[in-house]
Amino acid sequence: MSASFHVKQHHHHSDKKQQHESISHHSSRSSFSQLSYAAHKRIQHSTIGVQQSFVESEKRSEFIPSQLLPPRVKKYLAMDPDTNDVIGYIVPVFRTSHEFARGLVEVQEEVKEEGVGHVAMRNLFSLETSSMETITVEKKSRKRHIRESADRLELSKKVEERAEFRKKQNSDNLTHPPEFIVRPRGQTVWEGKTVKLHCTVSGWPKPRIAWYKNNVVIDEKAHPDKYTAESNYNMHSLEIKSCDFLDTAQYRVSALNIKGESSSVATVVIKKHYVVPHLSVSLLDGFCSEHGVTFETAIIDSFEVAFGREGETLSLGCTVIVYPTVKRYQPDVLWYRDGKALSESKWVHTHWSGEKATLTLVHLNKEDEGLYTLRVNTKSGFQSYSAYVFVRDEEVELEGVPVAPLDVRCHDANKDYVVVTWKQPAVEGSSSILGYFIDRCEVGHHHWAQCNDTPVKYARFPVTGLIEGRSYTFRVRAINRAGVSRPSRASDPVTAIDPHDRARHRAGPSAPFTGMIKFTEEDATVGVVPGEPTDLVVTEATKNYVVLAWSPPAQRGHEGVVYLVEKCVAGSECWQRANTGMPVKSPRFALFDLAEGKSYSFRVRCCNSAGMSEASSATGDITVGDMLDLPAAPGPAVATRNTDTSVVVSWGASKDVKHLVGYYINYTVAGSDVWTPANNKPVKGTRFVCHGLNTGESCVFRVKAVNAAGYSHSSLESEAVVVKAGIAIPGVPSGVHLMEAARDYMVLAWREPVVTGGADIRGYFVDYRTVKGGVGGQWHELNPKAVTCTSYKAENLKENLFYQFQVRAINMAGVSEASLPSAALECKEWTIAKPGAPHDLHVLEVRDSSLVLLWEPPTFDGRTPVNGFYVDIKQAVAGEDWKGVHEKATKLKYMKVNGLIAGRSYVFRVRAQNLAGVGKTSAVLGPVLALTMPGTHEIILDVDDDGVISMIFECSEMAEGSEFIWSKNYKTLTDTSRLTIVTEGGKSRAIFNAPSLEDLGIFSCEVTNTVGVSASYTLTEAGESLSHFTQMAMELLEKGRVRFWTQVEKFTTGCHVDYVFNDAIVENGEKYQMNFDKNSGIIEMFMDSLAVTDEGTFTFNLVDGKAKGSTSLVLIGEGKATPHLVKSTEHGIVLYSLITYHMEDLQVGWLHKEAKIAHSDRVQCGVTGEQLWLKVNEPTEKDKGKYTINICDGKDGVKRFCDLSGQGEEPTHTHTHTHTHREMYRNKLIEEGDRARVVGGLPDVVTIQEGKSLNLTGNVWGDPAPEVTWMKNDRELVSDERYALKFEHGKFASITIAAVTTTDSGKYALLVKNKYGTEAGEFTVSVYIPEEEKKKE
Repeated sequence: MSASFHVKQHHHHSDKKQQHESISHHSSRSSFSQLSYAAHKRIQHSTIGVQQSFVESEKRSEFIPSQLLPPRVKKYLAMDPDTNDVIGYIVPVFRTSHEFARGLVEVQEEVKEEGVGHVAMRNLFSLETSSMETITVEKKSRKRHIRESADRLELSKKVEERAEFRKKQNSDNLTHPPEFIVRPRGQTVWEGKTVKLHCTVSGWPKPRIAWYKNNVVIDEKAHPDKYTAESNYNMHSLEIKSCDFLDTAQYRVSALNIKGESSSVATVVIKKHYVVPHLSVSLLDGFCSEHGVTFETAIIDSFEVAFGREGETLSLGCTVIVYPTVKRYQPDVLWYRDGKALSESKWVHTHWSGEKATLTLVHLNKEDEGLYTLRVNTKSGFQSYSAYVFVRDEEVELEGVPVAPLDVRCHDANKDYVVVTWKQPAVEGSSSILGYFIDRCEVGHHHWAQCNDTPVKYARFPVTGLIEGRSYTFRVRAINRAGVSRPSRASDPVTAIDPHDRARHRAGPSAPFTGMIKFTEEDATVGVVPGEPTDLVVTEATKNYVVLAWSPPAQRGHEGVVYLVEKCVAGSECWQRANTGMPVKSPRFALFDLAEGKSYSFRVRCCNSAGMSEASSATGDITVGDMLDLPAAPGPAVATRNTDTSVVVSWGASKDVKHLVGYYINYTVAGSDVWTPANNKPVKGTRFVCHGLNTGESCVFRVKAVNAAGYSHSSLESEAVVVKAGIAIPGVPSGVHLMEAARDYMVLAWREPVVTGGADIRGYFVDYRTVKGGVGGQWHELNPKAVTCTSYKAENLKENLFYQFQVRAINMAGVSEASLPSAALECKEWTIAKPGAPHDLHVLEVRDSSLVLLWEPPTFDGRTPVNGFYVDIKQAVAGEDWKGVHEKATKLKYMKVNGLIAGRSYVFRVRAQNLAGVGKTSAVLGPVLALTMPGTHEIILDVDDDGVISMIFECSEMAEGSEFIWSKNYKTLTDTSRLTIVTEGGKSRAIFNAPSLEDLGIFSCEVTNTVGVSASYTLTEAGESLSHFTQMAMELLEKGRVRFWTQVEKFTTGCHVDYVFNDAIVENGEKYQMNFDKNSGIIEMFMDSLAVTDEGTFTFNLVDGKAKGSTSLVLIGEGKATPHLVKSTEHGIVLYSLITYHMEDLQVGWLHKEAKIAHSDRVQCGVTGEQLWLKVNEPTEKDKGKYTINICDGKDGVKRFCDLSGQGEEPTHTHTHTHTHREMYRNKLIEEGDRARVVGGLPDVVTIQEGKSLNLTGNVWGDPAPEVTWMKNDRELVSDERYALKFEHGKFASITIAAVTTTDSGKYALLVKNKYGTEAGEFTVSVYIPEEEKKKE
């Protein structure tokens, strides 16, 4: 086998220095292209050269001696040391950078992106093929030589084909960044519609697409019911389903590949449907087709205006009822403060349990003050509720120091600079605030460093000297002459970093890629002196500092630059360095220690390692001083009443104010000079509701504005306003429905407004219109005069026509808006036998486990009268069935429903029945939450030390016009003979006048103008310690003996009786004998005979523990005659007179008001033993007056009188026999006891010398204490310098006239008056002159 040596040479076209420079520039994209092309050319030339060399060596010889080889080739040959023959060759080490190649491979593996590996390997190949010179000497057989030649030819062909392909394809088109061919377009649609955003994107490698909503990535997999994203053939779309108001946002689509990123923004606006007034409910019911229901949302048990103190934790909560309940569906519950949505944070926690929405504010601060709103979004609409939260300042440690500033924020952060702003506090302390100290703390540390040595009064301060890359928090303290305040709440952390880097860090990865590779060109400006800064301006100027801002130079390279700030006093050419102590890395700088009032100009230079730039253009002359003026004083404050604890304050806005922060409102009690802040966080509007005031106080208000420069002067003070509930128009009635229909009339009913406007509803107006073909006509008024009940009979209608009705409520403030119209109702006579629907359903006494349901019977009874009612109940949950509360019909119009579950909501309905059956169901009432409201009180039964029994009810939510309405068995009490109602403030007491079995029943009390404040108490015979008497009676026994007796129906063994005659207790003795049989309950008192001195009132007082009761009998007579007696019975009154003896021929006649009384079934007279009596059954007002009895034997006669006039008794509108006989009975007691009287002390005539002083005192009596008036010659006297009139201790009335004259002579009278009567004590005063008396003598 013949052998031959083949020498291959690969000539490098550059030296080693060029080789290393080429390696150092591999990061450049252009370097990759050039090297790839050069490598390809070198491969072609090398291949051709190898072929030519091989052919030539074959032709010349098969063996080449080593001494003929050049020296550069010899060092790569392996020589035999003995024979000096070539036995092999040495493969040289590659001189390229293997580390660089390995790095590219690692990057390619880390990125795992299409195209990156290809780029790296291509350039690696080009480097390897061009980085060395290789000489190879091989000994080959001819067969192997031919085979390798064929392989080389085939390889050469493939290389040429590949080169041709590369020529046809530009490398720039192979990989290029994303580009939007079609951008998404913004859209505006109505709520409930679907929005679809489209775009078309090109790029290679194929870009990845991500959608964002307000810079938050959209995860369509997590919300498949809301979003759908699709990508097909470079066409991409995002579908937003069932749009609502919260979908209004900026939507951004981002496309990213290894060559770069591109994005496009589209704005989507969701518009709400305009609600047309007076449309029927069916058009606005928000029907949810997805679930097949209409969701109704009610927010109850809502939080009221809340007050907290700094450092405390405050929770706000509402119970949310969404009806009906749908399984696995929950509404969206959102919280807002001052219109901005709240999210979970260190200070804010939210919780939604499915029924209760709670917001917890941890460690309150003044920043937390504001209007909080709970919004509940359902697929049928939304419901919201708002209330204000006030945060009071924490108690100061040192009196007189200011309170802490608030709302510390950081702005314009840069590499070594940040601007800190804050808001001034509402309370400056005992003196004006002198300035503020700013502290900083590096995140992760606990040491606070003060940033300024001198207090700054401007509420904005630039902090310099920060370390780049570190994060800081800031706080602010205020100082006045009394000391330094507590520090404010710390600001959010801020990092000292270049704004461009900050934006890049905030953005983060624009799409969910694992990494990025950047290919950049080498900056051609390395080593070049930077250009000068531009756009130099003064952004802030105060007495303490001046802030400069500029734009960095356009040409500065990758090398960091610093800035040199120079200043020059106006009028001179001397420029001085302003930042000699520290380098400035940020294009912002604050200059301190400038002379106030002087003018300066400034310029900036930029420098790096290559040198310093030229100076920027200088600013104009800037005078050191505040550029921002204090705000002007607001317009005069105007205060108006709102509620019992709040006042609405409005004022005129400050004029020409710049950068207004807000307004502070202060108030003081009229007559005081202590001003209290109404708000601790500035408000932007010109109207504010000041809460937390004391009812009945007279308050004065003033307002001051605030901006960064400080406080304005206070506005003019408002007029004093009394803190008392204002009056507004009532809310809208609801539930207009048909109760009865006939040929020409219809009876309507509705529910009263929930909100009464702080005043009683005075009535309602009803409007109607005809409906033809579903189209309503014009509205007309039915009743020009308001009706006071919640039902109305609409008359003079036309048969078979359809009508709609609406109702408006009226109070003293005005007329409300109209209710929603009723359904179209046909005027057609009802012929049904069953009764109509009950109406006016409402609840009282709502508690955790019970409530009382009340209703009114139907206006249409059917063919027979209504004889009972059924009450149905069910929980306000979808799928629940109605259940009867009771099995047998009740004849009452109320029912206490027990067995409720606390926190659950219920709905109710009532049905009436007659002999024909059960009629229509009433309108559904509810949902009603079974929950005892905070502050609920119950009625308490009280027995005082005097034995007076009463019921007490308290209310802590009284509004203006609120009244306590007492009822028995849920019927308003109008008869006050059994109870006396005494109301003081928020407490009402119902006092039993004379407890008896008649008082048993359910007593309830409701407070008007409140949200269902009510309670009841059931008074039973077995449950109460009350003594019940029969009426005292008198019997005449043998020999003129008299017996007074009564019977007690209920008492304990410890009770005892006091026997009283004319207010004096009598004892058992010769005249009176008493007995109390506790077995039978009979109380007796015996007298041997009656005499004239026995005229008066006999009383039995029973004392049984704390309970007391009494019964009385009055003996009335004239002169020496036998007394008359008045006795009240079960059926009326009996007047009788005792006689010593009676004969058949005695004529007895009774007269009433001097007219003879005719005998009838109601009025009867007769003789029983020694009693002449007159009985009046069912007495009325006409039976009052003077009664006379005439006794005549034919010769002589005797007349006796009894006056039952009832003078002084309060008028009444309810006349029952019980009330009348009690009234007449009490009148006689009043005449003897409580009527106002002059009982002594005054003479008939007073004769006094001129010049003397006259002093007279009269003793008066009366219960209640009488009103006293002094009269002279029928003219009332007034206490002045002439007459000194006094009334002391309710018993002694005195008149003093100093130095009387003859003009004081005349007729005087002491007039006393109370509600039971009037009396006058008259006397005459005669003044004489001594000299005239002597002349007469």
